[in-house]
Amino acid sequence: MWYTCDFNDYELLDTSDGERLERWKNVILVRPDPQVIWKNSKAHPLWKKPDAVYSRSSKGGGSWELKKLSRDDMEKGWVITRKDLSFLVRPTGFKHTGVFPEQAVNWDFITEKIKSAGRKISVLNLFAYTGGATLACASAGASVCHVDASKGIVSWAKENARLSKLENVPIRYIVDDCKKFMEREIRRGNRYDAIIMDPPSYGRGPGGEIWKLEDGIDELIRLSAKLLSDSPLFMLVNSYTTGLSASTVGYLLDLYITKEHGGKVSSDEIGLRVTQTGCVLPAGSSSRWEK
Repeated sequence: MWYTCDFNDYELLDTSDGERLERWKNVILVRPDPQVIWKNSKAHPLWKKPDAVYSRSSKGGGSWELKKLSRDDMEKGWVITRKDLSFLVRPTGFKHTGVFPEQAVNWDFITEKIKSAGRKISVLNLFAYTGGATLACASAGASVCHVDASKGIVSWAKENARLSKLENVPIRYIVDDCKKFMEREIRRGNRYDAIIMDPPSYGRGPGGEIWKLEDGIDELIRLSAKLLSDSPLFMLVNSYTTGLSASTVGYLLDLYITKEHGGKVSSDEIGLRVTQTGCVLPAGSSSRWEK
């Protein structure tokens, strides 16, 4: 499993009975996590002193119960830092906070690959969310095309770039459907040295049709193969879909990328170490192709 232990502003304190106990800088949150199927005792003392707790509703969705934080605190958010990058944490109505700390292990991979390339690297970041990977690329000296379908999320990514003092580096922000953007880029003849992809497990298309990652990932990777330059550096695909293993995505990368460009594929779960137990909580998976 790939994981990092050097994210000082984030700490997974404990897990039990479907929940995470987390520290986000100085704020303690409790959030649901379907991977936490164990029912060990909640021994960490901060279980009794959270600043906010997210509870799911039997009708779907959920809401935050504020213990010590105000509604204004939640809406404004607060800033956390890892190495030279800063992020605005703002808890949302869907339990997310705007940052996936488990991805820090991939930010380190991205940074090392770009810095060691010895040349200018262009990166396409698809389903780019609030820009963690975008900032990792940009801080390493790459130019980045950041694509996400949500205008609000792209604005959040721009704010993270400002907080990280990367607002003036070559990042192009695109609000668009990722698949449609890829198809247009292929027609325009644009190519990238690296591609990062973090697609959702499911969603709805423009006509209301349901889209599942298991059904769409093959096409996304085939389109990516057509967007890579003649001298590609890496491709990274993240998945939070429990029914789609890292090895399955790795097979697709081997099939469409390694076959064309050589190189190698590695795939594994990514995770977060739990302070209370010393165990590592699975938090999705990643597959990497690299030249």
